[in-house]
Amino acid sequence: MNTRLTWICHGATAASRKALFPLDEPLEDKAMEEAGRMIAPPRADRIATSPALRARQTADALRLEARIDQALCDCDHGRWAGRSIAAIGTEEPDNLIGWMSDPEAAPHGGESLVDLRKRIAGWMDGQTVLGGHVIAISHAAVIRAAIVHVLQAPLSSFWLSDVEPLSIIRMTSNGQRWSLRFQH
Repeated sequence: MNTRLTWICHGATAASRKALFPLDEPLEDKAMEEAGRMIAPPRADRIATSPALRARQTADALRLEARIDQALCDCDHGRWAGRSIAAIGTEEPDNLIGWMSDPEAAPHGGESLVDLRKRIAGWMDGQTVLGGHVIAISHAAVIRAAIVHVLQAPLSSFWLSDVEPLSIIRMTSNGQRWSLRFQH
């Protein structure tokens, strides 16, 4: 069964502009306006969003009626949530380096990259059973995990993809394998 998956990364927040590990913060006003000006995505059989406020607000600004799906939540950053990457680098340099170099590490008490990838791969593979077109509004880390899954790349490549706020990434599955889809 063929499946089309359109990922939409939520809009910018104050935390993303300040390089903070996210909490459940709202979109910036400018991001709401930018999302409202985007061309409406094509019709979809299913539309799902992360439960995070910033993702739900993005869906609303895009005029999409999305159901909340817990599987699409952002990576759990544990005790680092709300803190800056710079502060963590100063206060816990070994932990930060370990987290970024060891996909199984979770020094923050949250989710490892291995666990994030498993969660997202499982969700994606569940979509292939249903087929059709699904739109998912989620987070940069979730979308990077999906890209790594599709490319069957090592998790060390997770850090090599930049997913900008409000970016759209398309994927397809023929029921046996996923592919990235680039279109104009």
